[in-house]
Amino acid sequence: MDKQLQMLKELTDAKGISGNERAVREVFKQYIEPLADTFETDGLGSAIATKTGDANGPKVMIAGHLDEVGFMVTQIDENGFIKFQTIGGWVSSVMLAQRVTIVTRSGEEITGVIGSKPPHLMTAAERQKAFDIKDMFIDVGAANKEEVVSWGIKPGDMIVPAFEFTVMKNEKYLLAKAWDNRIGLAIAIEVLRNLKVENHPNIVYGVGTVQEEVGLRGAKTSAHQIMPDIAFGVDVGIAGDTPGVTAKEAVSKMGEGPQIIIYDASMISHAPLRNFVTDVADELEIPYQFEAIAAGGTDSGAIHLTGNGIPSLSITIATRYIHSHTSMLHRDDFTNAVKLITEVVKRLDADKVSEIRLG
Repeated sequence: MDKQLQMLKELTDAKGISGNERAVREVFKQYIEPLADTFETDGLGSAIATKTGDANGPKVMIAGHLDEVGFMVTQIDENGFIKFQTIGGWVSSVMLAQRVTIVTRSGEEITGVIGSKPPHLMTAAERQKAFDIKDMFIDVGAANKEEVVSWGIKPGDMIVPAFEFTVMKNEKYLLAKAWDNRIGLAIAIEVLRNLKVENHPNIVYGVGTVQEEVGLRGAKTSAHQIMPDIAFGVDVGIAGDTPGVTAKEAVSKMGEGPQIIIYDASMISHAPLRNFVTDVADELEIPYQFEAIAAGGTDSGAIHLTGNGIPSLSITIATRYIHSHTSMLHRDDFTNAVKLITEVVKRLDADKVSEIRLG
């Protein structure tokens, strides 16, 4: 496994739902701090690595989020079964019978499985309906409540999907939990790595935000701390290349370049910035895809409303099966996203940023 794949493995294997991102932040820090001039956190725990090219130049923010979707312990019943709260967007059809890991306050990791009433005991009508999340529970193989409590499991503990980073037979295809959004963190790291040996006429901020999956919260606080002139939200997007997804729903295909998000529920992309980015891609023959998403959003949705307004653009990676226990993306899309953002940053001098901001 090469060094970049090792980084991707460590980022995706790290456990960190919204509000519990510390372990992920430590991996992010390990890789990005040596490439930056400074590293700090905001009051909610978002990580901010700063790389200065021209101290008098514009501020450029590249934000991926640290958190992943998961669950939280809410109750332990007398028989030792655990009730939970979803953290981030889930649908019941991808949850039943999946392995999870409960992380206690001490850091111990305890395996469980999401269970429910078996189909043999359901009526025909019940079997035809999606199982309600509120009727699910987690079984950790305990005899009773006292045993679960003795293991240190308490309400508020995070519960994380259990899955290890996997390189597929076609080694361009990478399978992991939490691509949403550890791939954004990896893009920020690799852009700063490129800029370590390149001149750039600005100050670049590689940011790992917290609590994106529950309302873009860390994007608000970190953007307020930085007050950037230009911002990019780097995240996953929808891959439309699987059975059952129509062209009306999503047109992007894995391996055909990063996605330029022209519209989502949180933001309409800033047209002059979008045009500048695609002009750079066309000039350098970097592949890209346009995508519009009716629901959901990225950190750009919060960043662009900071202060008096920040020209922002979401650049994403087409990813299959997001908001489930595991998802898949294409390594070439990651490589091309890093290349594109690096080249864009190198061209964002004061004059260009002023031109973009004037619209």
